[in-house]
Parts: sequence; structure tokens; C-alpha cells
Amino acid sequence: MDYYKILGIEKNATEADIKKAYRKMARKYHPDLNPNDKVAEQKFKEVNEANEVLSNAENRKKYDAYGENWKQGNAYANADQQRYQRPPNQGGGGNPFDGDFSDFFGSMFGAGGARGGRGGTKFKGADLFAELQLDLKEVFVTHKRELNVNGKNIRITIPAGIKDGQTIKIAGYGGDGLNGGPKGDLQIEISVTNNTKFKIDNNDLHNTVELDLYKALLGGDLIVDTFDGKAKLKVAPETQNGTKVKLKGKGLPVYKKEGVFGDLYITYNISLPTNLTEKEKELFTELSKLRNA
Repeated sequence: MDYYKILGIEKNATEADIKKAYRKMARKYHPDLNPNDKVAEQKFKEVNEANEVLSNAENRKKYDAYGENWKQGNAYANADQQRYQRPPNQGGGGNPFDGDFSDFFGSMFGAGGARGGRGGTKFKGADLFAELQLDLKEVFVTHKRELNVNGKNIRITIPAGIKDGQTIKIAGYGGDGLNGGPKGDLQIEISVTNNTKFKIDNNDLHNTVELDLYKALLGGDLIVDTFDGKAKLKVAPETQNGTKVKLKGKGLPVYKKEGVFGDLYITYNISLPTNLTEKEKELFTELSKLRNA
């Protein structure tokens, strides 16, 4: 398979290009969006395999050098080096491909390797990569999710406070190993969507609330929304526009720190009254005269 062609990118693609292309293709062929579609399922596997190789700088270098045999790249390189280091009277003057080819394959895979025996070097299977999209509210509490990976249902725990871009590794759910090697792992990248009115700053949240002129001048109580409910604030008299107050512990949970939360910052935006009546205009005029007396 041509991994570059599978992801629809050029060979000089950057890491960012690869990541962007993978996300696009993974969404297109994801089994959840293409139920009972065998073609899409196969495409999804190929996309994961391509990303596993090209997103890893070392693996990509081997693939560019050895193509589909990239997993055996080190073995090929070692074998070539050993052949070139042989004395000229062995194997026809030092040519790495003269002489007995079984020696060449044996150096790569061990005894019987050229004949497909079981004595070859064991290689860990390829890692598979997937993306799990979560709503911001879903990462507020630790919860479990069931995923279908290559026809297998697995149940994973999503820790509270997990961040956008973080990865969860599930050992042993990747590709099959070579020559009896262990299976690869499943790498699940978390994509968190924020569809709330709160802005995120690490574990802290920020929000701007409207404060009417009268409460800003005279003070009073104000009910504001928090991420998981509401809170009552005491507005001080003569509060200025842009004043910021902190609600301790009302932010997002801290990853893998049970009971620890960030803070919520509320910024006041003082709104001026509109559509004043004649009486109100008179009162404001009188107030103006008092202030400027």
C-alpha cells in the first residue's frame, strides 16, 4: 500500500499535514458513520495503518527507505552492513548479493527465516490510531465509554479533566505482531468540543455577564451560571465596568486529581439603560447637576 496515497498527501507533507489528513479520512471512513460497510471498514484500517507509520518520524524514515518492508528496516540495514564487511574471498568479492541468498535472509530473520520458519525475529504489531470526539460536558466527570475496534467491543474509562489532543493508550488492541511478536496498541486521541459560553484557560473558565447600571452603582445580589449550576454573587456598590471576580473551584476538573478544580472568572459588563422616559431623563439630569455642583 502507498501510505501517502491513502492519506491523500505528498511525500514532502509536514507532520501537521499528516495529522490533518488523517483526521479527515478517519472521520470519513469511521465505522460509527458507516455501519455494516465492509469497504469503509477496510479503508478505515488502511488509514490507521498509514497514519501509524507516517506520523512517527522514525517509522516514516524506514518506510521511505524500504517501502512495505519498513518494519524489517533495521534487519535489512544490519544485513547489508554485515555483507559489505565480509572478506573479498567470501561470497564473490564482497558484493552483498553474491553467494548464498539463504545467508542473507538468515541474517535478517534467523534460522529458517527465508523459508518462513518460526525462528525469525519477533516484531511488535503496528499501533492503530483513532479519534474520539467528546463534548466539554462529557469530560467534566469521569465516565466509561464503549468503543468498537475492528469488530471488538472495548470499554474504556475517560478521566475527568482530559484535555483536547491528549491520547489514551489501550495496550494489545493494535495490529498483529510478526513472527509471534506482541500485538500493537490502540492510540485514541481525544478531541474536545466546547459548545458552552465559557472560555477555557487550562483548567480555569472565563465568562462575561451583564450588570445593569443601578446594581453596579448601588450593589446587590446577582445570580450567575457556573459550568455545573448557578451561584450567587454579592455585587459591591460602585462596581466599575470590566471588574473581574473569581469563583474558586468552579472551573474544570484537574486531570487525574480527584476533587481538584480550576476557578471560574466572571467579568462584569455594565449595560446602560435605553428608552428613557421623560421622568428618568429629569432624574439623570438632576443627578448630573448634583455630581457637577
